[in-house]
Amino acid sequence: MTTAPTDSGAPRPRRRVVAFLPLILFVALAAVFYSRLGAGDPSELPSVLIGKPVPTFDLPPVAGLTRDGAAVPGFSSAELAGGGVTLVNVFASWCVPCRDEHPVLVELAKDDRFRLVGLNYKDAADNATRFLGALGNPYAAVGADERGRVGIDWGVYGVPETFVVAPDGTIAYKHVGPLTPESVRTVLLPEVEKALAKAAPKPAG
Repeated sequence: MTTAPTDSGAPRPRRRVVAFLPLILFVALAAVFYSRLGAGDPSELPSVLIGKPVPTFDLPPVAGLTRDGAAVPGFSSAELAGGGVTLVNVFASWCVPCRDEHPVLVELAKDDRFRLVGLNYKDAADNATRFLGALGNPYAAVGADERGRVGIDWGVYGVPETFVVAPDGTIAYKHVGPLTPESVRTVLLPEVEKALAKAAPKPAG
């Protein structure tokens, strides 16, 4: 009775390691990517635009969008300088977290310390009008960024995102992800107050 010859060449364990090497490398790279971008609070992702003037832009209004019977205007970078504090909220009708965030924006719009405007990102006008028609329009102005070019200039990672723009037209703060009552109370409004304090005239003497 004979037995099949065995392979006396390279040891099998080494062959197995080589076979799984691509998978090992993929898992390692995925872990590094997650640790840098996925871990922690996404709202704390830094922005290179903090402290710098808002990018130059001029967004048209969303076609057909009205508020209290009047057409809602678009807005431009020129309108964000020389006035008060502005909150720029990046949203889209196809964004599920935007729908969850919307009641918070409705409440924010009642605060007269700042102006709330919307940047409608990569959206169709009819979808945006239906979205705001169903949920209510909290924005004083809404700019249509259908191709997303202005959003790219603002460094938008995704939607929703909210920027605090100081009265001098510089970006004071960026919040990534949906706003919640807690994040508004503990983070966003304190950032608004900082922006207002910088704009307030200093007492004489």
